[in-house]
This record gives sequence, C-alpha cells and structure tokens, in this order.
Amino acid sequence: MTGNPLIDGRRADSARRRQRVIQAIHAARSIHAEISVSAIARAAGVDRTFLYRHRDLLDQIHGAQVTPAAEPGPATVGRASLQADLANAHGQINRQAAHIRNLERRLSQLLGDQAWREAGVGAPADINHLQRRITQLEQQVIDLQDTLDAREQELDAARAANRELITNLNRRHG
Repeated sequence: MTGNPLIDGRRADSARRRQRVIQAIHAARSIHAEISVSAIARAAGVDRTFLYRHRDLLDQIHGAQVTPAAEPGPATVGRASLQADLANAHGQINRQAAHIRNLERRLSQLLGDQAWREAGVGAPADINHLQRRITQLEQQVIDLQDTLDAREQELDAARAANRELITNLNRRHG
C-alpha cells in the first residue's frame, strides 16, 4: 500500500471489478451463454472500456469464445442456430412487408377507382352504350323538330284559311 487512500481505494475497486469479470466469464462458459465483450461487461456490471484497458481480461474473453467449456447438450441452442433463425425471421418479415405494400397499393387503386366513378368525374364504365344512347336521342330530337316544323306549317295554313274565311264573312255582312 502506498499510504494514499485515494490510490488504494482505486486499486481495490479495480480488483473487485476484475474479479466480477472473471466470475462472469466462468458463469457464461458454464451455462453456455453468449460470450462477447458486451455480454461479459453487462454481466459483470463494468464498462466495456474497462475490459479494453485490461488486456489480460480481454484475452480471457476471446479465449472463452474460441474454446467452449463443454460440448452443449441436446437442450442447448447454439449461436449459429439462433442466427439462422433470426435471418429466417428477417426474411419472413421482409416478404410480409412487401406483400403488405402490394396489398395497400391494390386497395388504394380500387378505392381510388371507386371514388372516381362515384364522383362522376371519371369515364363511365360503358362508353359504347352511352354513345348509342346519344345517337338515339339526337335522332329523336331531329324527328321531333321535323314534326314541329310540319305542325307549324299546318298551323300557318289553318290561320291563313281562318283569316280568309273571316274576311269573306265580314264582306257578306257588311
């Protein structure tokens, strides 16, 4: 001991943290948990920079990553298996997201078409039928105009005949 309580306290704290890191490495190896700098730092309650400052602890973590404590049992799931499952889940999520986008695009198109038709702004569904109906109505207008013209001529003739009769009656009585 140096006699300086601050330095002594700092050394004691560092020793306690080193001991917690070593215990976390042994615990992770015994239960086949993830062994990484972040996982061990989290389990030991230390900052990752503490591990990077102490090269011997970092070497122990890397050694534990390479050589597992024991062969995993049948109930233990391996890291590679979990990563494969995660990759499969991400792929499924991406496929479902693409499918949802496709369905949303189709729904939007259908709703837009429906709103367009209901608003009466869009082209009608059967243009040929409407063109035939317009032609029929135009022909009907022409026929009615011809009938009206004929009736007006008949009316003019009847008026002329009426005037002539009244004129003749007035001459006889007058």
